[in-house]
Amino acid sequence: MSPLQISAYTATSAVGVGKEAHADALAHSRSGLRANDFGDAPLPTWIGRVDGLEDVRLPESAMAWDCRNNRLAWLGLQADGFLEAVAAARQKYGASRIALVLGTSTASIGETELAYTQLDADGNFPSDQRRPAVHTPHSLAMFVQQVLGIDGPSETISTACSSSAKVFASAERLIRLGLADAAVVGGADTLCGSVLFGFNSLELVSTEPCRPFDAARKGISLGEAAGFALVERVQAGGNASQLLGYGEASDAHHMSTPHPEGLGAERALDDALARAGLAADAIDYINMHGTASQKNDEVEGALVARRFPARTHASSTKGFMGHTLGAAGIVEAVVCLLAIERGLMPGTVNTRALDEGFGPQIRLEPATGEVRYALSNSFGFGGNNCALVFGKAVAA
Repeated sequence: MSPLQISAYTATSAVGVGKEAHADALAHSRSGLRANDFGDAPLPTWIGRVDGLEDVRLPESAMAWDCRNNRLAWLGLQADGFLEAVAAARQKYGASRIALVLGTSTASIGETELAYTQLDADGNFPSDQRRPAVHTPHSLAMFVQQVLGIDGPSETISTACSSSAKVFASAERLIRLGLADAAVVGGADTLCGSVLFGFNSLELVSTEPCRPFDAARKGISLGEAAGFALVERVQAGGNASQLLGYGEASDAHHMSTPHPEGLGAERALDDALARAGLAADAIDYINMHGTASQKNDEVEGALVARRFPARTHASSTKGFMGHTLGAAGIVEAVVCLLAIERGLMPGTVNTRALDEGFGPQIRLEPATGEVRYALSNSFGFGGNNCALVFGKAVAA
């Protein structure tokens, strides 16, 4: 495929707002996880909670969209000059030529949960919750489209934990087919009861900070995050990092368990490398999906061990901000972009002893060095897999 330029990007998670906060946490192996304090009856687990969301105020013109998920998106959009970058693209291309592709797994369902606790005597939502557009999966995209002032093609992708990785693939197709000249991609997911108690019902939630690929791993730590990127055709003389390839596959093996041999994950990996025109040994850093669940880590660890040389630096960053579900793809894409631009390869925090079944690629400590190519894995329920390859700008 023809590469796409990543002209601007940002992320907000439990480790902070913006690129600098994330780079600092990754460099110093500083986790943002904390004992669960979310909700009226917190589960005994650890979470990656973003501080201050309760105090975030949307622009007056967008207050009709107010909910935790959209507040998180607004907080994230204001970081790293992202709003200004989109404004410049809007001026260059026109509002109708900028697409919007966002991923989320729960959207504003937390607000809907709240509304159900406020039913009146007739069983109806209170008047301030009668906002049908907010109580839909497309709420995030409609809100972001309004505050960015763009009106090109708009999509919401909801494929569980691969949602905001697949946005890059959709954006590439929209631009390649001439339906847009640029695209804002990303996603946001916030903590809510459905997420915490839903994953707990699957016996996937750990009572301690998650330990990806640890021999004694006990499950995931849930988190919330938002991230965004502006992608466009490569500009002459530009030095921004690039999206080089993507791969998507659905193995449809089980509703919540990956294929035992990782067939879908490997198919996504193969397609991403093929589109990028790279062999596996060209990859310098891998951001693994690495949720700390028994089966995901088992399958992904085996895949990386058999396909990549021992020198490849691989890690999971779920121990930093938790598993941010539909936002995981974009946040971990940002980690890859930081690795390329700063030569920083993060370690795997909280993990004490790697499962002996995994290879030497998985590193517990951060490292520095040139990162020419980075791979990001995002694997969702139902075997919905996405792999992304990013690289340094190639001189024209």
